[in-house]
Amino acid sequence: MTQHSENAITDAFFALHHGLPRQGPGSDATTRALLALAGELPARPRVLDLGCGPGRAALLLAAEAGADVTAVDLHEPFLAELRAAARARGLANSVRTVRADMGDLPYPDGSFDLVWAESSAYSIGFDTALDSWRRLLAPGGTLVLTECEWTVADPSAAARAFWDAHYPLRTAERNTRAALAAGYAVLGTVPQPESDWDEYYGPLGARADAADPGAPGMAEALAATRAELAVRRDHGTEYGYTGYVLRPAGGTWRTRPEAGSGADRAGVHAVHAAAFPTVAEADLVDALREDPGAWLDGLSYVAEAPGEPGGVGDTGGEVVAHALLTRCHVDGAPALCLAPVAVHPAHQGTGAGSAVVRAVLHAARSRGEQLVLVLGHPDYYPRFGFSPASGYGIRPSFEVPDEAMMALVLEGAPGTGGSAPVPRGTITYPAAFGV
Repeated sequence: MTQHSENAITDAFFALHHGLPRQGPGSDATTRALLALAGELPARPRVLDLGCGPGRAALLLAAEAGADVTAVDLHEPFLAELRAAARARGLANSVRTVRADMGDLPYPDGSFDLVWAESSAYSIGFDTALDSWRRLLAPGGTLVLTECEWTVADPSAAARAFWDAHYPLRTAERNTRAALAAGYAVLGTVPQPESDWDEYYGPLGARADAADPGAPGMAEALAATRAELAVRRDHGTEYGYTGYVLRPAGGTWRTRPEAGSGADRAGVHAVHAAAFPTVAEADLVDALREDPGAWLDGLSYVAEAPGEPGGVGDTGGEVVAHALLTRCHVDGAPALCLAPVAVHPAHQGTGAGSAVVRAVLHAARSRGEQLVLVLGHPDYYPRFGFSPASGYGIRPSFEVPDEAMMALVLEGAPGTGGSAPVPRGTITYPAAFGV
């Protein structure tokens, strides 16, 4: 397919959608239900509406929550529709439109009281959205997003084939587990009713029936649209949208990659020496740092004491926690080993350890890594999404309790599509581990 024909199909697709009230399943009632679960907001909350489309939710949030809304979308005509609607409703001073990529946002940490994404998180993936948008929330802030997911345990082959080709779905249980693993408390969920689909597909179907199939790219756009409508008609009981209302759990810790400076190395060594009975783990980090086959720049993360100035290099705050990922292999396929992890005794139980583990796992996912292994306490690591490695056909070369050897598949990693095969076999650790 030539670039010209691809552009024609894209233009035809947007022509089908321009002027429609919604660009995904939803309703004002669902928006209000999600807003109610978000709890009390400041008098004029700062709201970031991501993938806003023509802005139905943005307008409601501005009008009914008194919000100052920053509405983000990549498609300028949708933003133009929103600006016109805001002016018509007297909300021009409450809704600001920004053409930007929701996966590469320019806003500083803590900029918003409410981050909102109805029917749009799929464009970067649920897990990536959880990780990358959390930093935007002010203390006490809330993330609201909706996600399409399986509503039956065993979807039909036809439904699975359609969604696997577009956006592999998960169950509500797996998405909830992903939210918890990313460090959120789940304030509530809202399963969207069938009428929310009707509000989207009814106008879209009518537009498709009236479209000229002879227009450039329109035949292909109509075929894709009608295939989507047919899957919903025939298999709509097997999948649906659910709204998630989430709030970061625990305290806020500043995390960053180890700078490789003398101060950082000393700080990391001191944390491990203080956290463990001997200096063996501290020496292990030093040995791994010298192994070019194991060490991966950017996957050694520290958490700094709150209130410190912070920064990359020797000017950072006091290192109070450390988590390290190094290269290992499963039957020759590359994977990551999470070890060691340490928190200074003065800061244990404060959330510093969880913060630094989540940060290094997010960094691994952003790099396109797929699999992380950990030998650790079975009551601690499942909070990050780890489960027994034996369930994936992965085993160490030495005897350990099955529940202590755990694996985490980084679904949503760039380039994996969330569906890359997980390697099976025996784990080979870097030589410094001595196993």
